Amino acid sequence: MKTFEYDILTFPMSRKTGEFEMKNVLNARGAEGWEVVSFTSSEYANVGYTVFLKRETTAAEAKA
Repeated sequence: MKTFEYDILTFPMSRKTGEFEMKNVLNARGAEGWEVVSFTSSEYANVGYTVFLKRETTAAEAKA
């Protein structure tokens, strides 16, 4: 059976570089095996986005 781990990121969009930084972070996380499964606008991130990620774990990680 597949197992997954999850992470949540927040990105404030109050700066002009916000979208550029968001793209760079998501590309880096993608290179680590993370996949975006959902996102939403977020007041928590000071009018920005909350992004939900998942990646498959190995059998050894699932037992830990």
